[in-house]
Amino acid sequence: NFDPNSRRTSRNYIRSRKSEYGSAGVLAKRLKDSAETVVIGGGCVGVSLAYHLAKAGQKDVVLLEKSELTAGSTWHAAGLTTYYHPGINLKKIHYYSIKLFEQLEAETGQAVGFHQPGSIRLASTPVRVDELKYQMTRTHWHPTPQFLIGPEKIQQLFPLLNMDKVLTGLYNPGDGHIDPYSLTMALAAGARMYGAQIYYPASVTGLTPTADGRWDVQTPHGTIRANRIVNATGSATPTRQTTPPHDRPHLFVSFSFCLLGLLFGPYEKEEKMKLQDSWIRDGVPPGFGKELFESDLDRIMDHVERAIEMVPVLKNADIINIVSGPITYTPDLLPMIGPHQGARNYWTAIGFGYGIIHSGGVGKFLSDWIVSGEPPYDLIECDPNRYAHWTSVPYLCAKARESYGFNNVVGYPKEERFAGRPTNRVSGVYELLKDRCSMGFHAGWEQPHYFHKPGDDSGYKPSFRRTNWFGPVGRECKLVMEGVGVIDLSPFGKIIVKGEDSHRLLDRLFANTLPKVGQTNISHMLTPRGRVYAEVTVTQTAPGEFLLITGSGSELHDLRWIEREVCDGGYAVSVCNVTDELGVLGVAGPKSRAVLQKLTDEDMSDTAFRFLHCRSMQLAGVPLRAIRISYTGDADRYTLVMPIDRTHMNCDTNPLEAGLDYFIKLSKPAEFIGKQALLEIKAQGLSRRLAFLTLHTDDIDPEGNESVWHDGEVNTGIFVEIANNTLYGSKL
Repeated sequence: NFDPNSRRTSRNYIRSRKSEYGSAGVLAKRLKDSAETVVIGGGCVGVSLAYHLAKAGQKDVVLLEKSELTAGSTWHAAGLTTYYHPGINLKKIHYYSIKLFEQLEAETGQAVGFHQPGSIRLASTPVRVDELKYQMTRTHWHPTPQFLIGPEKIQQLFPLLNMDKVLTGLYNPGDGHIDPYSLTMALAAGARMYGAQIYYPASVTGLTPTADGRWDVQTPHGTIRANRIVNATGSATPTRQTTPPHDRPHLFVSFSFCLLGLLFGPYEKEEKMKLQDSWIRDGVPPGFGKELFESDLDRIMDHVERAIEMVPVLKNADIINIVSGPITYTPDLLPMIGPHQGARNYWTAIGFGYGIIHSGGVGKFLSDWIVSGEPPYDLIECDPNRYAHWTSVPYLCAKARESYGFNNVVGYPKEERFAGRPTNRVSGVYELLKDRCSMGFHAGWEQPHYFHKPGDDSGYKPSFRRTNWFGPVGRECKLVMEGVGVIDLSPFGKIIVKGEDSHRLLDRLFANTLPKVGQTNISHMLTPRGRVYAEVTVTQTAPGEFLLITGSGSELHDLRWIEREVCDGGYAVSVCNVTDELGVLGVAGPKSRAVLQKLTDEDMSDTAFRFLHCRSMQLAGVPLRAIRISYTGDADRYTLVMPIDRTHMNCDTNPLEAGLDYFIKLSKPAEFIGKQALLEIKAQGLSRRLAFLTLHTDDIDPEGNESVWHDGEVNTGIFVEIANNTLYGSKL
């Protein structure tokens, strides 16, 4: 399964660089004393980042690898390269990687072993057909070639296939496979060509932050003072069993997720997957490099049988080689990419289950972010700060097993995954409500998604069409619009900023003017390019003391941004994350004041307690039975977002495009981050603007990011919030 030419190339490469090594492969040259960026880890992702940083003009880039390049997981990776990804912006990562792989050999002079026979993802059940069609609706506005094809075309492209159960296929003609070793060596050659320094074997024995935000990186060969470090030590790909057929399109068989092409590699069932317990307990052995684990065919025999059924010629094929190596999985199957909260100038590029196809795009993404000071586009789903203290070892183990098993199941919208739950993040009303509602998971918290009433079809029943939650959520929306509802908002991130420079700091961070004491407003933190980094509710609770409330998934994401500005600007403030200390119940609807009036002696009238004002008040003691009464008209997380799905407020969009002009005060004296960029954007005029469409449908609704067609073409000039959609993005 490995290209013999790549092995020969590697031997010649080592000979050409033997002057760098002493006896027994020990590094025989002195490291640099300082560097702009030190990348730790010589897998495909780390080397890609070094290549992109150096190519972008960063002069002092150093990569340290404890063993040799590709050791760990890269060297035994399957090397599959696919445009396909269910995420919206992660498609951009895949797209860039493939385009890079297409030209890397010409740029560096190093062969990469890249082939593009295409891939077909097969569907043999109606729900898998729905899944493929759903993904197609979210692909057309990307420059990715992708088509739904029927059985006749599938048979033509892959004549070895048993067509008995095949209904349709998702065809990506540009997909393929690449030799991971050759890819990494080509990236390394490019990195050196542009001035980066790569050292191995050079293990990192210690990391010490300095007072000015830099890092001392200790190795057996000396210490490097780095302006920033990037942890790229953990990328891997799944365990595979391999056999080399002809260069036909790769085949993704949905019900067993086998990979057929150069490789035959099933994902064993979730319950059979093995965790490396000693590594969890004691860490990865220091000397682990290119070792493999003992093979165990019994774990995958049911998949082998299904593969033989689908491709009968496999029954007579010989197994030439078996590869069983380590793979890293995060709790949600996505990598951790970006700067880390709580440690200045510490970045991560780890947790890759699919490191080969991610390597090029992630290297470019992080390089652009490091060089320009902001991400080139929004990838908050890969933010390393989405995990925190609640991610215990038992939770991580349970989720890793669940994530691995996810390769064999349908990927639904609004998906809930239940392993490892609940964590220690539960609000004060969790025990009261847990048996009466469908709970969702947000940044470690359990939060009601919708409530059951007698006669409702309860339980988690995902679907690509309207499912059992549609009626209850509609009922709750009506309840909030016409009466009153109570919503558990405890998962929202809560940060207190106070001190003598609090006004000056927040005036720099927020594009809106600051609220007066006892008042609240909506404010936005912008990037230097004028994109929306975060939307925050700001309340000045006392002179110079502010409570900031942000979304549940943005808690540490936003905190890191604030802390960075505090350090860079030398502000005299304290910033305290109080998310776990403050529980929140939202009371919403036209009768909300009447409900609260029954619990307090304070005047809750419109004139006495005006909109966007706040106050501290004493509520009457409420026994548990009264709380239950308060929740007979329940509201939930789904109801909370009923006015508009705010997916347009992110680093892909500026606030003028998103219709947030009211909250942006370009005339305020403070030079807030992004102000100059917005002034230029406003002077040039907008090329796109948020628009709304109302569409009528019977049994399916949009999830967001569907393609919108106009005059036979996908409209990419505007982005659209859709209230209702026809089946699978039919042309409007």
